[in-house]
Amino acid sequence: MSDLFLMIILTFDAALRVSTPLILCAMAGLFSERSGIIDISLEGKMLMGAFIAAAVAAVTGSAWLALMAAIVATMLMSALHGFACITHRGNHVVSGVAINIMASGLTIALGHAWFKRGGQTPSLLADARFMPMEFPFAEQAGNIPIIGTIYKELLSGHNGIVYVALGLVGLVWWIIYRTRFGLRVRAVGENPQAVDTAGISVSWLRYRAVLLGGVLTGIAGTYLAIAQNAGFVREMTAGQGYIALAALIFGKWRPLPALGACLMFGLLDAVAIRLQGVEVPMIGEVPVQFIQALPYVLTVVLLAGFIGKATPPRAIGVPYVKER
Repeated sequence: MSDLFLMIILTFDAALRVSTPLILCAMAGLFSERSGIIDISLEGKMLMGAFIAAAVAAVTGSAWLALMAAIVATMLMSALHGFACITHRGNHVVSGVAINIMASGLTIALGHAWFKRGGQTPSLLADARFMPMEFPFAEQAGNIPIIGTIYKELLSGHNGIVYVALGLVGLVWWIIYRTRFGLRVRAVGENPQAVDTAGISVSWLRYRAVLLGGVLTGIAGTYLAIAQNAGFVREMTAGQGYIALAALIFGKWRPLPALGACLMFGLLDAVAIRLQGVEVPMIGEVPVQFIQALPYVLTVVLLAGFIGKATPPRAIGVPYVKER
């Protein structure tokens, strides 16, 4: 029983780590999409953030400089998306896909030009990374049944960005539902004409929401490259930006349900990893390819069959033209 309990706790522990970039990206997409801007570019921005963070960490040896550089890079990409969608009233999906393609190619090209490693960055030492944090008395508490195991294996030992991501969900909820800025963001996503009539700039409000999303995707990319891993590898986001967008839709554009969806997708991924090499009666060992595809397949199944009616903000994807 103790071994089974430990395995369950370790699975949830892995799910929490896997869910962190999804949570950050989902909160980023929430700001953008609540303001009326479709943000399919979460994948590309997170990928660029991961590359810049790993590159700066490799050159400077500073994780904090890497984090700041990644945030600046993703904010610039968010500004580019806003320039196309808000200023020039372009198609949001086309702009987002273009940013994803640009990030995919640019990270490989720059990685090869700067480091001559086929698009990868050098492996990072511990000083250039955000390392796991141990809670006080975690080792001693591990000897206590159940509660001690939860404290040591599930709550303690995570990277600082994991705790930041969980705390940010509450902060995002407070901003969206308890501040004037959040009220205006929700209003501009539903009825930009009313916001404009009140004397508030629709464009500037949407730019701020998109740029906030850029900050969060920069943190997500940094986590992937220099916290969860020790460097950048090609296409290391592996579709997580799209899964985060799916989690946001699954959560119906609300912070807490989106968090639950991210944790669910992270758990599916963690369970899939645990199933590798497991012998199934009458089937044999589960193929690795099936295990790798399982979280994505289940994402589609859950969205298609269990989401119910998800009503997006009414003005999402619709360019706003100021009436004269």
